[in-house]
Amino acid sequence: MGLLHSYTADVVWTGAGETGTSSYTAYSRDHEVRIGTKPPLLGSADPAFRGDPERYSPEELLVAALAQCHMLWFLHLASADGVVVVGYTDRATGTMRVEGAGHGQFREVVLRPCVTLAAPQREDGTPVTDTQLDRLHSRAHEHCFIARSVNFPVRLDPAPSRVAQDALR
Repeated sequence: MGLLHSYTADVVWTGAGETGTSSYTAYSRDHEVRIGTKPPLLGSADPAFRGDPERYSPEELLVAALAQCHMLWFLHLASADGVVVVGYTDRATGTMRVEGAGHGQFREVVLRPCVTLAAPQREDGTPVTDTQLDRLHSRAHEHCFIARSVNFPVRLDPAPSRVAQDALR
């Protein structure tokens, strides 16, 4: 059996106001996510569900967690493979379907990573191709703890890699 890791997050509702849940429209969905001594993360419901659009929703955080996990595994695998990455962005999107009774589920999340390389070759001088980067993305996807834990597809749609401007001089 593998090593077990445990994670704790405290969620504190801050939106009771003066009347609490006396009606569906009487209370705020505002809350804080507190993890250790880190600054609190201000959360709310999605605006479609009476949430504050200035705060993070659980749905947004799920999409972000998938993108973060993939990025961290990709960077680890790239470094182990001699590929020097100097920039990484991802514009991840998630699609959630809500049924008539109000329950729902995510249908999919699409990760769109864009990698910037320090140079067009590995540290050993061999060229880095988009095919090789696609393989690193596939391996990262296979390792990502969060993607392995969800019951909906997490698709990859990586952009072609770029080389840092400094490397082109």
